[in-house]
Amino acid sequence: MANHWNGMPAGSIDAVWIKSSASSPNGQCVEVAATWEGNVAVRNSRDPEGPALLFTPAEWAAYLSGAKAGEFDRLITG
Repeated sequence: MANHWNGMPAGSIDAVWIKSSASSPNGQCVEVAATWEGNVAVRNSRDPEGPALLFTPAEWAAYLSGAKAGEFDRLITG
């Protein structure tokens, strides 16, 4: 198996992609998947064959912790 890398086509990652139940019904959301290497891949649901971003478990945990704490809320509220 080839290693995954940032920017690779998301459609080439053999994984089960999931999206939040809070996602917009018109498809404006991101999807995430676990890679066989143990990383987390992220893609734009409107472009499932487009580039994927890959995060280590520690990076993803740090992001989720910040999101849960509201650190990024100002990006959508102004």
